[in-house]
Amino acid sequence: MLELTMASVTGADAGATAGMLMADAPSDPGAVLRVGRDRTVCRLATPDDWLFVSRVHLEFLCGPEGSWQVTWLHGSRPEPSSEVRLTFAGMSTQSVPYGGTAQLPAGSTGEIVIFDRTGPQSVNVGFYHER
Repeated sequence: MLELTMASVTGADAGATAGMLMADAPSDPGAVLRVGRDRTVCRLATPDDWLFVSRVHLEFLCGPEGSWQVTWLHGSRPEPSSEVRLTFAGMSTQSVPYGGTAQLPAGSTGEIVIFDRTGPQSVNVGFYHER
């Protein structure tokens, strides 16, 4: 099972947890959870006017062994208007490259943050991958 929580945060609301959204999916091969502005395909959707987030920005995909990965999908622009960082609990933060993929080991917890490069806005997605 992969559990996600998401909060859309502006500079004035940093640290606030109001308005959190949650989604989960069993660790079945082919299971998918998406984060972005398009509510028709994304289980976790950001405000429509947050244009630094793509229509479908992050895709969590369960592989054949029940392991999860997250991909920052490459959008229609050659350069993104955001940056994505991944932090595993108790470990350092790493950048996820535009169009890149990172593995989420079984039993891991952490946070993926989408930062707006032009203003103090972020989308914080916490994750917990059960063993």
